Amino acid sequence: MTASPTRGATLGASLAPFVERALGALHREYPYHLSVMLARDEDLAPPRVLAPAFFGCFDWHSAVHGHWCLARAARVCPDAAWVGRARAALAITLTRERLAGEAAFLRAPGREGFERPYGLAWLLQLAAELRGWTIPEAAGWSASLEPLESLAASRLSAWIDVLPGPVRSGEHAQSAFAIGLFLDWARDSRDAALASRLQAHAGRLFGADHGAPVRYEPSAHDFLSPLLGEADVLRRTMPGPGFGAWLSAFLPPPGDADLSRWLQPVTSPDPTDGKFAHLDGLNLSRAWMLEGIVSALADRHPHRDVLSRAAAAHREAGLTGALNPHYMGSHWLGSFAAYLLTGRGLA
Repeated sequence: MTASPTRGATLGASLAPFVERALGALHREYPYHLSVMLARDEDLAPPRVLAPAFFGCFDWHSAVHGHWCLARAARVCPDAAWVGRARAALAITLTRERLAGEAAFLRAPGREGFERPYGLAWLLQLAAELRGWTIPEAAGWSASLEPLESLAASRLSAWIDVLPGPVRSGEHAQSAFAIGLFLDWARDSRDAALASRLQAHAGRLFGADHGAPVRYEPSAHDFLSPLLGEADVLRRTMPGPGFGAWLSAFLPPPGDADLSRWLQPVTSPDPTDGKFAHLDGLNLSRAWMLEGIVSALADRHPHRDVLSRAAAAHREAGLTGALNPHYMGSHWLGSFAAYLLTGRGLA
């Protein structure tokens, strides 16, 4: 995907502040949040030693999608003024040696569930972006990432095959969001068998849901909506009329007071707090999920207009909140803004 020259210039300008945030965090080692199983003294070391490619951006998954942010933005807007710096930053860490170190880190005993599903799903997004990029360097980066890509895919696949039910979290453990990213990767990779399996799992986990309890969302630490997350994955897997019928049974009717409250953007009470900064990301992820859901609805679907208006409101609020300069938000919100602005999840 490459934007037309006119749209590319506009999009490049819109992406610029979020690219800058990714560039500022990608190789910043501290502060760092480490969540890893330790089996011996030698397992504890500085981030740059443990994770020689994804040691910045406060934590491993944010480093992964920080790399994705730069790759996605530079691929979509190849003529933007910041592209050279984005490609140079990627070249520093996406080397065969560093990524081999990452693979060794993930394969250490006791780390079979490390960053599953969220970080592993984002790693597959990075792999898909590099594989689809036509610049000469991207082929080498893609080849160097392939062992990690295969490991992430196999671990996610094994997890989903035995997952007994949804993980309805508004944070990293959410199953719906990860399945959506995994499915997009499978389709980009032209793995029809895997895509079919994931489609079946989405139906198994969410297809019978109805009467969404919208009054219970959001939780105060959410950056993903469990309810919109499952609707967003099902719009990828159900034929148009089928999805529209499912959504009508899932959501309260348009005009319902609880639905109207639920579709309002949220406000973070303290963007300098890592958990409360999640709410700025929630507006962004809600915006792209709502846009994806609307894209799968017929023009006359009763929920289309109200969800379209909510998507626009969340887009505006999310992009404004993502400009917060504090590191608790700036180390990761740029990736969410780029996902929204470039329409990554849309067909």
